[in-house]
Amino acid sequence: MSKANKELVKSLKELLTGGNAHATFEDAVKQLPAKLRGVVPDGMPYSIWQLVDHIRITQWDILEFSRDPKHTSPSWPEGYWPEKPEPPSEAAWKDALHQIKKNNEEFITLLEAPDVDLFAPFSHGDGQHLLREALLIGDHTSYHTGEIIVLRRLLGAWK
Repeated sequence: MSKANKELVKSLKELLTGGNAHATFEDAVKQLPAKLRGVVPDGMPYSIWQLVDHIRITQWDILEFSRDPKHTSPSWPEGYWPEKPEPPSEAAWKDALHQIKKNNEEFITLLEAPDVDLFAPFSHGDGQHLLREALLIGDHTSYHTGEIIVLRRLLGAWK
């Protein structure tokens, strides 16, 4: 891997794991009281749980699309959002957080492959490549992480 590609991968990893100029996803969900996970504040369209699970589903879809040409994405929008505002259980909450972390790590493994070409279009899709998908995960997760923090502020549960 060239020096330029190594630097680009390093920056992409920072985007996917670090907050840099903003709070991380992990910061946004840390120490969130369980009773607030499924609350939809007045005037808002979703709960923190719905945002967390939406991040999980979308990240999983992008990961699978990036590594499996036979992957079929869920239908939009219903396949990307949980119906109910509350997590079905404590286990579901923990599993969603675990899956987000695990899928992020697996995506980073794709970026770190010795022969990776970040700009090569996938054999499937309509011109997407690994760099685009990394930026998509980073952008999407950051956007919804900000929304989680706003919901926490509205619920009085943010520092």
